[in-house]
Amino acid sequence: MLPAAVTILSIAPLASAISYFQAIVLGILQGVTELFPISSLGHTVLFPTLFGWNEVVKFQSQSESPWLAFVVMLHVGSAIGLLIYFWSTWVEIVKSFFATLAKRRVETSTERLAWLIIVASIPAGLLGLAFEHQLRTLTAKPEVAAIFLMVNGLVLFAAERYRRRAEVRELAAREGLNPEGGRQLETLEYREALVVGVAQSTALIAGISRDGVTMGAGLARGLDHSDSARFAFLLATPIILAAGLFKMPDLLGHLGNGIRGQAVVACVTAAITAVFTVAFLVRWFKTKTLMPFAIYCLAFGGFMVLYTLA
Repeated sequence: MLPAAVTILSIAPLASAISYFQAIVLGILQGVTELFPISSLGHTVLFPTLFGWNEVVKFQSQSESPWLAFVVMLHVGSAIGLLIYFWSTWVEIVKSFFATLAKRRVETSTERLAWLIIVASIPAGLLGLAFEHQLRTLTAKPEVAAIFLMVNGLVLFAAERYRRRAEVRELAAREGLNPEGGRQLETLEYREALVVGVAQSTALIAGISRDGVTMGAGLARGLDHSDSARFAFLLATPIILAAGLFKMPDLLGHLGNGIRGQAVVACVTAAITAVFTVAFLVRWFKTKTLMPFAIYCLAFGGFMVLYTLA
């Protein structure tokens, strides 16, 4: 009994390290950075260091602390925001999924989208179950997150450069609309969706953006920015909500002592912020690209590398 008691007592002071003000700030940060292709997990690791929140920084990389449960609640908040914004779309997707089960075939574009989301969710779900705890613990260090944020910037640059290649334009012309527009989302093959899902799983690393790598994979397969972003937002929702359910026992157990109220406030704040963020990004990607986000990741990541090593 004594080791367990010592563990609980050692966790309690750490749980009180996050104030309600910090929870609100982290919720706003999550609601913006989860959907912008700039890595919410990386920013959640880096900003406490930048703000001098030393108690928060102290237990970010500990394997047994309330931090991971708190971070999952932040992600659940942004997923709820996505669900609210795309509510009518999700109603149609769910109806279409059950329709395919009843008739045992896929006929409409929405039915195909439902199965594309399922197929793309498989690798992210399996890899998340296997490696989430280890990767988030190992990379939840400011200097590591800053380096991977720069890697994320390079990935976004590469995605924009690759989509201009002749074979991608030819693929868009053959499978979708035209070389200048982009391939239609429903023309993706299931094996391509699987590749997108594998790319999404790299977001378990602090500094790598879930939406960024998913959009990059979509662009590489000839989708335009608007459809790539839409697929990324839809694909993120079930994965994040499932992770929230998986981590809920941690929050309800002794690891959540003293932090549950802050986690709920952060979750609600992230959800509200995410609704406005996704509305902005849906408009943005109709005409604009990933380049500004790539430049930001390289600049801020480079600054934080110098800052953490100084």
